[in-house]
Amino acid sequence: MEVSGMSLNAKNLENLHTQMFAEACYSSLTARSRYQGIYTGLLSCRARSCSNSGSTMVKKLLVDVDCGVDDAQAIMLALAAPDVEVLGITCVHGNTTVENVCKNTLRVLKACQRLEIPVFRGASKPILGKTLSAGHFHGHDGLGDAPDPDAPSLEMVQKEGAVAAMIRIVSEHAGEVSLVATAPLTNLALATRMDPTFPQKLKGLYIMGGNTDSRGNTTMCAEFNFAADPEAAYIVLKDFQCPTYIACWEFTCRSKLPWEFCDAWLAQDSDKARFMKRIFQHSIEASSSERSQKEMVDGMGFVSCDSYAMAAAVDDSFVTECERVAVSVELTGSYTRGMMVLDTLDMMKKEHKAFVMKKVDLEKFKALMMAALK
Repeated sequence: MEVSGMSLNAKNLENLHTQMFAEACYSSLTARSRYQGIYTGLLSCRARSCSNSGSTMVKKLLVDVDCGVDDAQAIMLALAAPDVEVLGITCVHGNTTVENVCKNTLRVLKACQRLEIPVFRGASKPILGKTLSAGHFHGHDGLGDAPDPDAPSLEMVQKEGAVAAMIRIVSEHAGEVSLVATAPLTNLALATRMDPTFPQKLKGLYIMGGNTDSRGNTTMCAEFNFAADPEAAYIVLKDFQCPTYIACWEFTCRSKLPWEFCDAWLAQDSDKARFMKRIFQHSIEASSSERSQKEMVDGMGFVSCDSYAMAAAVDDSFVTECERVAVSVELTGSYTRGMMVLDTLDMMKKEHKAFVMKKVDLEKFKALMMAALK
């Protein structure tokens, strides 16, 4: 690939990742749907594969979580992935209280022997409306209500607030940081309100949230993370102009793994696998409930929702098909508040369009998940 006025050396190749992703979506694809904006084939070029020097580019991540069990799985996936540096983890309300989220994040880092990674406390409630929780699925504490008498103290949480930390970390590494958001988007919305230049300093934004077929898992038409703060989701999808990749609810369901894989995954002989088995048991049992069966799309199975967004951030070749489309969030509907809206007719005339994930390489996903608990 030729880039005018810039040599393809190791230093600037990493900065070219976003451009290469877009060019791959437009010119290196095997098929394109004229009406739906569907792209199939290799979605991005790995910078390291183009480098003559053979050097490996480290991916810098900032992770925003409401640490339930699938957030824990996503964090562990990132920490086990090669050539990935997690610069910090910011916490927000969602699956449980923000205090529990902070505690849970520290518990996950301890299980991975990575307590040196800073943890920051963020927003305790949404911008507007009532606070939701997902205790019925994740347990009231967010990690399956599994006892942990040796959990790290909350004194290990940084004094700096999450929003200020986000702005600082991204400014210190402008153009290098991918932000992975697996929670309600309150912290991100506040960050762009405090610093309107924040989004443009990101390398990319990876979101687990929203839906594409009006299938709700919290309300009739809304996925949990967007339902928990619709205004924040609206602000982020409107104001963040950086490359944005979204793993929606229906997509994660359709990319589920069989429970047999989950059994083998948890059966690994490691402290991390034993930790995951303890905190995941509540959710496994909840998955067989009548409500969970109604929420699921295309049958039952093991769905680690947040891990799909994380896998896309750590492995450029993980996503094999996406839809490039303008997106927004419904704020006023009696039944549809929090629902993600896809503007397939281009009626909003938005220049910025998100990449909505459609298909992924499930064999690579299995490998990333297995490595997370080794």
